[in-house]
Amino acid sequence: MALVKIAPSILTADFGRLAEEVRAAELGGADMLHLDVMDGRFVPNITFGAVVVDALRKVTRLPFDIHLMCVEPERLIEQYAETADTINVHIEVSPHINRTLDTIRRMGKRAGVCINPGTPIGAIEESFPDLDQVMVMTINPGWGGQQMIPAQLEKVARIRRLLDAGGFPAEIEIDGGVKTGNIAQCVRAGANVVVCGSSVYNPAKPVAENIAELRRAAG
Repeated sequence: MALVKIAPSILTADFGRLAEEVRAAELGGADMLHLDVMDGRFVPNITFGAVVVDALRKVTRLPFDIHLMCVEPERLIEQYAETADTINVHIEVSPHINRTLDTIRRMGKRAGVCINPGTPIGAIEESFPDLDQVMVMTINPGWGGQQMIPAQLEKVARIRRLLDAGGFPAEIEIDGGVKTGNIAQCVRAGANVVVCGSSVYNPAKPVAENIAELRRAAG
C-alpha cells in the first residue's frame, strides 16, 4: 500500500485533450482523480459540471474525488452520486454539514469536508465522527498553480492529532501547491492523500514521470 495516495487534479490539464490526460494519469500510477467543480460564486472561476464528469467516467477506472467548490453543495450531490467515489463539500458554505454528509453517505459515497486556510479547525471538529475525509486547503481555492501556504501544514498536524486521539478513521487530504519539494512534509504532517495539479500536468515532463517523482519524494 502506498504511504500516500496521489490524486492528480485535472484543473491544470489540457482540456482540449482531457480524455488522454486522464488516461495518462491512470497509466502513470495515480491512485485517484481529483475533479474541481467550480461554480463562479463560491470561487471566481467556473470549471465543469456533471456532464463532463460523466464523460470522464467512461475513460478511466480511477476513483473520482469530487471537490464541490460551490455554494449550496447539497443541491448538487445527486448529480454526482453515480460517478463519484468521494464527494467533498466546503464547511464555509454548508451550514447544515452533518445533514449534507449523511446525504452523501446514504448514496453510498465517501463523505469529505473541506476547510479553507482562514477557517478554524473548530468549524469541523464536531463532524469528525461522520467523515471519511478531511480536505485541508493549503491555498485559497479557485485557481491552480498556486504556491502552498506552509503554515497550513501545522493545521494538518493538529487535525491528525485530533483524529488519532478520538479514534476517527477519516483520511486527511491536502489540496494546493503540492510538489516534489514539499510532499514529504505533507506526509509527515499527517496527510494520507495529496492533490497534485501543476506538479503532474505541466509541459516539462510526461505525466507518468511526474507522478513517479512525487511518489519517490513522498518517502
